[in-house]
Amino acid sequence: MIKSVIISGNLVQDHEFIYPYYRLLEEQVEIVVCLLGGKPVEGILGTRIPPNKDHIVKNIQDCNPEEYNLLVIPGGAKAMEYLRQESKVLDFIFKFNEMKKIIASICHGAQLLISAKIVKGRRISGYYSVKDDIENAGATYVDEPAVVDDNIITTSHYKHLGPWMKKTIEIIKKN
Repeated sequence: MIKSVIISGNLVQDHEFIYPYYRLLEEQVEIVVCLLGGKPVEGILGTRIPPNKDHIVKNIQDCNPEEYNLLVIPGGAKAMEYLRQESKVLDFIFKFNEMKKIIASICHGAQLLISAKIVKGRRISGYYSVKDDIENAGATYVDEPAVVDDNIITTSHYKHLGPWMKKTIEIIKKN
């Protein structure tokens, strides 16, 4: 069974959490939601995250990268500003990448990839306002619906949720 982890925080971009969450459930992928403090949060548009009230939420300190096949990082500028200051989150992402496990990031989620120092020399997408940050971190910015560079799959905007998740699911099923 494929086991995934979604790392996010308060004021996440609702669409970018909800769509991959339900697409992965539809594919019968086990999902663990890791949030700072280990309690549900609220999306920027007011949605309870995670949306299923009975879904167990873990604190990032209780999540071990070795236990998962897929890491999903939804965006949301405000959520990412807080998350990228948390060394436990960045360490998790760094270790996940070191193990060459699949990482799917959307929009401002690219900020976590940058802060985890895993983008240098890679093709990365993210929200257009972080293009300079991506390039300054040594990556090539690419604005396409699903950008694949080895184990990292990125996209720039929730308008690309479909192609991004389609590519993510295709790749995770091959591994």
